[in-house]
Amino acid sequence: MNSRLTLLLRIAFAHLWVRARQTLVATSGVAVGVGFFLAVSAMMVGSQADLIRTLINSAPHIIVQVEMRNAPQQPAIAAFPGGAVEIHGLRARDEVRGLKDWAAMLAAARATSGVTATPALTGGVTVSFAGRTEALALSGIDPRIESLILDIDKDLIGGTLADLENSPNGLIVSTLVATRLGARAGDTLIVASAAGIKQRGRIVALLNSDRRTGSSASAYALLRTAQVLFGRPNIVNQLHLRLVDPQQAQVVAAQLETRWNYKWESWQERSRDLLDALVVRNLIMYAVISAILLVASFGVYTVISTNVSEKRRDIAILRAVGFSEMDVTGVFVFEGVALGVLGAVAGFVLGFGLMQALAAVPFHFSGQTYFIPVDRGIGQFAIAGGVSLGSAAFAAWLPARRASMADPVDILRGAA
Repeated sequence: MNSRLTLLLRIAFAHLWVRARQTLVATSGVAVGVGFFLAVSAMMVGSQADLIRTLINSAPHIIVQVEMRNAPQQPAIAAFPGGAVEIHGLRARDEVRGLKDWAAMLAAARATSGVTATPALTGGVTVSFAGRTEALALSGIDPRIESLILDIDKDLIGGTLADLENSPNGLIVSTLVATRLGARAGDTLIVASAAGIKQRGRIVALLNSDRRTGSSASAYALLRTAQVLFGRPNIVNQLHLRLVDPQQAQVVAAQLETRWNYKWESWQERSRDLLDALVVRNLIMYAVISAILLVASFGVYTVISTNVSEKRRDIAILRAVGFSEMDVTGVFVFEGVALGVLGAVAGFVLGFGLMQALAAVPFHFSGQTYFIPVDRGIGQFAIAGGVSLGSAAFAAWLPARRASMADPVDILRGAA
């Protein structure tokens, strides 16, 4: 560090030390702004990360259903492409509802690095018990692989997905449905499908509908049991995929979709509206909490403006002995940056304390205890520190620039 820069820093710190009370007030303002910036952003980012984590873990990362991006052309239309033909009373060709070449698609998915895949057959059923009936969406699955794809065992009461393998007629229903039917784990229900097939199903576990969103009308059984119940042997209508890196779901889905005409839907595509809403929420959040730091920078502006007004003769003397406009500007910008650094450090301590306090507050809903998810990542501290330093430097530069442009001769003669 050269001698001129050292001198400028000594002058800047001397100004701050002389007006220690104002320095403390300005630093406190920046600290409060940084602290609340960290607390609010940590809470918002943490809740967003928790929501996305729930989206990722509550359903397969990629789902293939009997749905196509572009419906295939009917033969009568394809027979006259571009021709001046008008067809009336066309009857669309019926198609078997199931995934064609699902075994090949499953093999291709499993051959993809970092992908776990399993087939499933879903459909509507009604379950009856003691004269009560409920409509459910039944999923026939392979429990061994499905448990690797769905993070569901933690939400099961009285058993696991693997228990389906030990009970060929095993059934998992939600706690809400069981309550409505008056049934408990171990009871046997009558399950009927639209194909007119009925069979008995014994409840091997209950799915906690209070913890798992959208599970109230869901039920699970073995894949082969569902195929018999729906009268569709060797047919599946869904593939479920899980990736080691969930963020790559959209890329992997697009790659696999090019080989088949079916729609490979990633979790990002299914949640597009929600993810877009989170982006808008983040923009609003950072705009609001950045305004807190901008308001705090007014304290820095006040201190530097006061120093400039009181040190006009000192400024004139510095200019007279050879200091440039940039040197004078640098003195007061150094003061502003020093206030920003001190305030940011104190704000980091305050913000971390607020984070800890927020994370420790329990909330009780439906008999469950929840805690606010708080993000303590270094990114929040970097953003808060950067915004506070930038705001403080700009707030100091405005009066500093005005001071450097003053004519030293006019100041010394008392003309200004």
